[in-house]
Amino acid sequence: MYYLGLTARLLLILVFVVTAAGKSWRRESFDAFVSSLTALRLFPRRLSTPVAVATIAAEAVTAVLLAVPATASAGLALSIVLLAVFAAGILAARRGGRQVPCRCFGGTGAPLGVPHVIRNALLATVAATGLAATALASSPATPHPGGAATGAVTAAVGTLLVVRMDDLLALASARPTTAGPSGGPTRPAVRPHR
Repeated sequence: MYYLGLTARLLLILVFVVTAAGKSWRRESFDAFVSSLTALRLFPRRLSTPVAVATIAAEAVTAVLLAVPATASAGLALSIVLLAVFAAGILAARRGGRQVPCRCFGGTGAPLGVPHVIRNALLATVAATGLAATALASSPATPHPGGAATGAVTAAVGTLLVVRMDDLLALASARPTTAGPSGGPTRPAVRPHR
């Protein structure tokens, strides 16, 4: 159970570090995030910048809490709250008919939608699982290097999938090409103009 909790914490640390950095690393990224919050129309326009700063700060604080074993449970609980708020905000914007680009990790242009809600729900499930595993397992005196390495690799791969979700969904929805006689892709037939 300890390694399950460790893996959940590592994955969430990486996700929150990437998302906070992606939104704040460059001024353009921060401005795009503020614009996306404004476009959500969930609060008055004048609050967009303070909400953006508070969001990035909450993500950074969550990552720090998760990284410190003594505050890991608080970090996991805060992760669940943040992810639930993000999902609720996306659903509220979608119900209002607003198509707002995802600025979750900085600069993707995919509109926020059901996949983003599912991603947040899955991450909240990871946090809840980590919270349960942390509560049920005691920390070993010396963590096994193999268990820690497996947890770190799993967290890194999971983070990559989470961060690149929009790209993976776009790739999965691209029209497949059919193979021609030589095994290469066929080109659509060109009709002559009449």
